[in-house]
Amino acid sequence: MSTLPLLLEPAELHARLQHAPLLLVDLRNPENYAQGHIPGAVNLPYSAIIRTAPPVGGLLPSSVELSQRLSAIGLTPTHHVVAYDSEGGGRSGRLLWTLQALGHPHCSVLNGGLAAWMDEQRPLETTSAGPQPSDYHAQWHCPEVIAERDYIQSRLGAADFLPLDCRSPAEYAGQDIRAARGGHIPGAVNLNWLECIDENRALRFKPEADLRRTLETLGVTPDKDIVVYCQTHHRSSHTYTVLKYLGYPRVRGYPGSWSDWGNASDTPIAT
Repeated sequence: MSTLPLLLEPAELHARLQHAPLLLVDLRNPENYAQGHIPGAVNLPYSAIIRTAPPVGGLLPSSVELSQRLSAIGLTPTHHVVAYDSEGGGRSGRLLWTLQALGHPHCSVLNGGLAAWMDEQRPLETTSAGPQPSDYHAQWHCPEVIAERDYIQSRLGAADFLPLDCRSPAEYAGQDIRAARGGHIPGAVNLNWLECIDENRALRFKPEADLRRTLETLGVTPDKDIVVYCQTHHRSSHTYTVLKYLGYPRVRGYPGSWSDWGNASDTPIAT
C-alpha cells in the first residue's frame, strides 16, 4: 500500500478498496456523506481539522484535539490514508498537508475527488458500519511544512524565498478585501488555485506539463522555498498538493493565511 502515488486515480482506488491498511476519508459534512459516499469511507468533516480564532480562520488544532479526532476515525500509523472531497480538492489537500506535518508517511488524494469517481459511474453507498476507534497520538514531527507569520517575515526579500498567493486576482490586488487590510504578502506571485483544476476532466488536476509550464512562467521553480497561502489555507492546500505531486522539495503552508496576515497590525502589505 505504501507504493500508492500521492495523486490517486479512481480506477486505482476502486481496485484497492478492500485492501488493508487503506483508510479512505471523506472530508464533506455528515449530511452529504450520508447521502452517498465511496464504499468503506469514514467521515471526517473539514471543520474537524481546522481551528478558528476570529477574525483568523484555518488555524491548526492542538495536538490533543487532532489526536482525539483522528483516533475517532480509526487512524493508525500503519494506515495509508486516501482523502477526497467534492469541491476540487481543497479539503482533501488540507488533510494531506496536516498528515505530512504530523509525519504520517503514507497518504494520497483522490484526483478529482467524488466528482471524478461519479463521472466514471463507480459505486456509492449510503450506510456505514462506522470506524473502529484507535489511539492515535498527533505530534508535529515535520514542522518544516508549516510557515507561521514570524517565519515568513524573517524570510521576506531572500532570493530563494517565494510566497505563492492562491487567491483570486482581485483579492491579490487588494480590490476584494476580506480582512482588516487588503493586498498580498510582499514578493508574492499570484496563481488562482482554480487555474490548476481541469473542469473538463471532472475537477482533476490539469495535465502535468500544463501545470509545470504555468508555474515556471510565474517563477515558481523547485529551487525556491515556497509558502502557499490563501484566505485560510483551504484553497492553497490544493496548490500545496499540486506542488508536492510535481516533486517540489520545499513547500510550506501558512495556517491562517491572509486572515492572519491581513488582520495583523504590523505586517507589510503590497497591492
